[in-house]
Amino acid sequence: MPTHSETRHLPYTAQQMYDLVADVERYSEFLPWTAAARIRSTVQDGDATVMLADLVISFKVFRERFGSRVTLWPEAKKIDTEYLDGPFEKMVSNWAFEEAEDGGCNVSFYVDFAFRNKLLQTTATIFFNDAMQRVVRAFERRAAELYG
Repeated sequence: MPTHSETRHLPYTAQQMYDLVADVERYSEFLPWTAAARIRSTVQDGDATVMLADLVISFKVFRERFGSRVTLWPEAKKIDTEYLDGPFEKMVSNWAFEEAEDGGCNVSFYVDFAFRNKLLQTTATIFFNDAMQRVVRAFERRAAELYG
């Protein structure tokens, strides 16, 4: 199962980047292959806000909806996502946002997933790192549009 992990230093505040990634409903405006995004529900769970969200991923002839549980930790500035339903066998991702001593912030991203369909899994594995870098760059470009 492919995994991807990286940390980037960006010239924005940790709060700005946290807010951008937490705004799941706007993903279809800027994330590659994201045709639609919808929040099913939002509940408060102690220090966390838990959203059930659906994304529709579209790539060439492949178009699938998947659901996930997105847990927002506003004080810690972390976001955890776990897969609920759709074409994956497994999918987890984590974001962490920390103020940097020299200004800006450090954004850490981790994702691990596997498709149920072996053909999709093989194809995804070939393009996985490039795809994840494109996703991270899309968040960077969106930050520049909003905060630059």
